[in-house]
This record gives sequence, C-alpha cells and structure tokens, in this order.
Amino acid sequence: MLNSPSSNSRSLETFPIQFIKGVGPRIAEILAKKGILTPEDLLYYFPYKYLDRRRMTPIGELKGGGEAVAVGKIITAGIGFFGRGRRIFEVLLGDDSGVVSLKWFRFNPRQMMGSFKKGDVLLVAGMVTQFRKDVQMIHPTTQHLDSDVMADIRAPGLLPTYSAIPGLGQKTLQKIVRQILVQFAGKIEDPIPLEIRQKYEFLDKEETFHEIHFPSPEVDFDVLSRGRTPAMKREIFEEFFFMELGLALKRYHVKREAGHAFPCSATELEQLKQGLPFTLTRAQNQVMEEILADLAQPCPMNRLLQGDVGSGKTIIALLAARIVLDNGFQVALMAPTEILAEQHYQTARKILASANYPIALLTSRSSAAEMKQIRRLINRGIYRLVVGTHALLSEDVHFDKLGLALIDEQHRFGVVQRQTLKEKGRPDILVMTATPIPRTLSMTLYGDLDLSVIDELPPGRQRIKTLIFKDSERKRLYQAIGEITKRGEQVYVVYPLVEESEKLPLKDATRMSEELKLALPEVKIALLHGRVKEEERDQIMRGFKEGEIQLLVATTVVEVGIDVPNATLMVIENAERFGLSQLHQLRGRVGRGSKPSYCVLVSSAPEFEPAGKRLKVMTETGDGFRIAEEDLSIRGPGDYLGTRQSGLPELRVANLLRDFEILKLARQEAFKLVKLDPTLRHQPTLRSTLYSRWKERLALAEIA
Repeated sequence: MLNSPSSNSRSLETFPIQFIKGVGPRIAEILAKKGILTPEDLLYYFPYKYLDRRRMTPIGELKGGGEAVAVGKIITAGIGFFGRGRRIFEVLLGDDSGVVSLKWFRFNPRQMMGSFKKGDVLLVAGMVTQFRKDVQMIHPTTQHLDSDVMADIRAPGLLPTYSAIPGLGQKTLQKIVRQILVQFAGKIEDPIPLEIRQKYEFLDKEETFHEIHFPSPEVDFDVLSRGRTPAMKREIFEEFFFMELGLALKRYHVKREAGHAFPCSATELEQLKQGLPFTLTRAQNQVMEEILADLAQPCPMNRLLQGDVGSGKTIIALLAARIVLDNGFQVALMAPTEILAEQHYQTARKILASANYPIALLTSRSSAAEMKQIRRLINRGIYRLVVGTHALLSEDVHFDKLGLALIDEQHRFGVVQRQTLKEKGRPDILVMTATPIPRTLSMTLYGDLDLSVIDELPPGRQRIKTLIFKDSERKRLYQAIGEITKRGEQVYVVYPLVEESEKLPLKDATRMSEELKLALPEVKIALLHGRVKEEERDQIMRGFKEGEIQLLVATTVVEVGIDVPNATLMVIENAERFGLSQLHQLRGRVGRGSKPSYCVLVSSAPEFEPAGKRLKVMTETGDGFRIAEEDLSIRGPGDYLGTRQSGLPELRVANLLRDFEILKLARQEAFKLVKLDPTLRHQPTLRSTLYSRWKERLALAEIA
C-alpha cells in the first residue's frame, strides 16, 4: 500500500500534488494535463481575473453601460435565434429582484447544453447592455455555485477566476489552492534575499501567494485588475530578477573564460581602413573601436552588432575578421540562407583581396566530395576564412585555430547554434542583426552580450518613400509597376500567403502572380516562396539579381535576402497582416542603389482603425528603432523576434514593455549580487531556485 508522504519531508516544488488533501489520483491526473504536478505549480497558476463580490448587484438593479457581478438561478437555458436566423445560446438567470439574459454568439451546442441546466446557481460577471427592454450580458464570465452558498457568495470579498481546466470547477481549484497554503504554512521559502526584500519593502513569498490568490478585502479593484498590487509587483520583480540573474552569471563567467587576444595598433587599423573602397561613417568608426577593444582582450568577445538594413555591418565584421586573420587565426561567417552566404563570400573576397587569404564557401550545395575536401582543408588551417550556412555547425567541421565566429541575422539562429560555434575553439563571437531591437528587449533577449549600434546610414543611401494604396487603386499600382520595369528597374511584390486560404480572405502569391502576368504581359515575372526547392530558389534569386527577372512575386522568404541595387519598388499586399518591424525589413530590400526607391503598402484597413494607424507609422519614419518600439507596444513582447525560441524563460506575469522600470531595478540587483557572490554560495535558496527554474532555458555556465 502506498503511504502519502509528509509535507514536512518534501518541499513545495517536489511534493506530489496528488497527496494534497482533496486532490487524489483522479484530480491529479487532470492537473497533470496542464503541467501541474506539484503544489508550487498550482500556486503559480495565477488567477487571470477576479470577481468583486463587494460590488454584487441584485439582478433587478442591473443597468446597461457598465460591468457588474450578480448571482442567480437558471430559469431556462437553450438555443435560440437572432436576426437573420443566426443561432445564439441563451440563459435566463433570475433572483428575487429580477431577470437577466445571458447570451453567447459563439458556442459549442453540446457543451453549453451540458453546462447550463435549469435550477443551477450561477455567479456571472461582465458588461451589462440593454436591448429594448431586456437587460443582458453578452459572453459573460460564469461560475457554477453550490445551491447552499447563496448567502455566503454575497459576503464581501474577491473571488479568483482561473483559466479553465476541463474537468475541474473554479471552486475546486480555489479549495485546493487554499489547502496548499494551509498545509505548507510557514514552510514556503522565499528565494529573494532578505536585504533586497527589505530594500523594496516586498511582501514575503507566502504572503505574496495569499494576496495573489485570495486578495485582502480592502484592495483597490482597479489596481488589482491592472496587476499593480504590492504582491504582483513583487512577483514581477522576482521573474525579472531570476532572468537577469541567469544573464548576469552567463556574462560573468564568459568574461572569465580563456580566449585569445588579437592586438591591432591604431596605425594598423588606419591602413586597413585605407584599403576599403569607401570611408567609414562616424557610427561605424565608433563600433569598430568597441570591437577593437574586445579583440585585444584575452577573454572571448561576445558582442551584438545592431544596425539598420544597409548601415554597413558586413564591412565592420570583415574588418574584425581581417584583424583576427592577421593574428594567425581562422574566422567563420555564418549566414541563414545559401544565397546570402554566397553574397558574403563574394564581398569577403573583394574586401580581403589584398591580403590573399584562402576563403571557402561551405553550403549544402557542394557535392559530397567537395564538402569532404573543404572540411579537410579547414581542419588543416589552409582555409582561413570559411563562409557558410548551418553546414558550419556540422560535427564534421573542425577548425585548426578558430579565433572569430561572425553570425549574420542572429534571430534566425539562436542560443544553441551560438554555443555550438563556441565549442569549435573558444572563438570571439560577433552576432549581427538588421532587425532593430528596442532597448527594452535587447537588455533581456541578448542580455549576456555587449551591444554596439550603427545608428546612421552611409552617405548616398536612398531614403525610401513609403505610400499606402487601397485595394481599389490596383490599376494605378500596376501602371506604376509597368513604368518602373520599362525604365529597366526591378520590383518585389510580397504576399502573406503562398496559396489562397478558405479561412483568410487574403491575397496569395500563387494566384496573384498569374494575375500580374495577365496585367503586365511584357514583364518577366517569377514566383518565389518557401515551398520552392532550395536549388530552384537560389536560381530564381540569382536571376533577379542579374536582371533576368524584372518582377519577383514572393512571400516573406525575401525578408533576409541579397543586395539588388536595381530594385526600386517594394509592394506589400495585405500589409496590415505583417508586424511593423517585418514591414521595415521588407522595405529595406529596396533603396540599395542610387535611384529613388518606393515601398507601397496595399491595405484596405481604415485609417482610423488600429491597423491603419500602425501602417501610417511606416509612412512617417524610416527609423528602424522608432518602428521597433511602436511594434513592441502594439504586438507585445511575447512573440516579438520569436523570443519563445530565444532561450529565455517565458514570463508568467511580467511584461517587458509595461514593467520596464521594474526590469531595470531587477537587473541592477541581480548584477550587483553576482559581482559580490559569483557562485551564489552564500545564497543557497536563491541558487537552487535559479537552477530548478532557468538552467536549461538560459544555458547557464556551471557555477559550482
């Protein structure tokens, strides 16, 4: 017979939730499907909203125009019809004072019929509206109550509402959470050091859990709803603190790793600059000084080079490469696509021609025999600079003396790939991105890297004029495309879909390429999307670069592309479907030559709606950083730049944009603590919490 373990012998994060009073095997199995295995997991399953029982309104006093909470019994429930035969699910709820109609326009008939039965007691919350004489709530939040708790539910207080777990009611979840807090009273360790808690007057961890799940009756409901109570602020700080602690540890230990020093005197640097076909901008010179200082250190450089499309990042990277090559080491340059790798290869051959270093191009296009020969020469140190795609990460690629790894378009790779390159010889790392990253994100997304920014474009770089066209202006647009191609210039037309979707009424690349061929019979048109085989894709891109193709119809595969100085028009269909930063990236495909360039955003979104206002930002500025900040504020940080794949932990309650001031404090405290105690030996609770939560996601250096 299995004996239940004592909560005295197991901690909150290891005690099986099955043995909490009132749980048992059946409920434990239901919770496990949500990833809730321990009491700690459930305590972190925070309510997403609260019902304010202090504002309980008798149904007869409900009035349209505001939110309200009420409780009553179901009089009738069933499917009805609205307007032109549209089905609705309607519940009539009543108490001694009156009746309210609850309506759902989107519903599962079987599920709703099973959930709402005559005589059930419901707690409801939502916006009250009035239709003719009927008082109603549309899609309200509901909670079933035991019929004997009518008096209790009207007692003052706040009721937590959790995201639904199929098979478990709200009241059951509340009971289990309350039981955990009783069972583990006085045993919940606080991972935040006491001196930090005292400094910011934070609640302790146990009180924080109490206040989040069962807020004090006197709390301001508006403050609670916005997540700004002392308990939530403490929780936000804790999330940021552990994330920044992980980044601080990585940074601390990286700075102490053994590496190689690559000295370069001011005179030598000037000679290298004089060999360039143009003069560096002020921003490029500033960034070069920062990189030069890193290269001279015996510990590995870990730097992010951020600059808008066309700002000259590649030249800076190749100057750094030249310094490392001159010190007798090898350099690897990794790009996300074969065509971009080939472009970097050609640029490197041109810029480094005077030094005559052997350069290899390593992609999957090479035959097996060629790959074997290239790998052998890399291993022997014959090839000094190796340009390639993911092929560089292969276990078969070994360097003789790898001194520098350059990674283009960092967000296309990530933490794991960066680590794989590091393991090939402890090289200095310089990662580059043309996607402007708001400071609010760069502090966390690349918090273990030093940051350099090229914040100006080279002289002569064309400012791209951006216009918004309605779908009804398509004839005018096609005429403009015809005139541009007649002048010998080239055009991109980008669509959000490859093929027509039944679900989304959007333009698709395949169908529209046929329409463009009919509308512009004299224009040489090609179609490019992610389903095109890689070899054919490269062939199409080469044809476009060499001018054989005048108009390229594509999906976002061209977002990270090649330089085509002759391309002067970028047309983006259904532009409202793209993030602003992505639109900015696509726009950067044109304006690379000396001719005036344009970007046309085709959208039917009204100017006064959010989508229309977003697009207007694109017509007002070419500043990638302003666009990135605007994009982050609109989309939120969750999926910006694919942060879910970035190696950072997901945030439960903290928001990088809203809570930036708390983030700065958490970062300050985390970095200060690591400076004083880099192994966290004096903070055992903090140390164990950090490892149990973040170790895999942050790929932490060992601190034992």
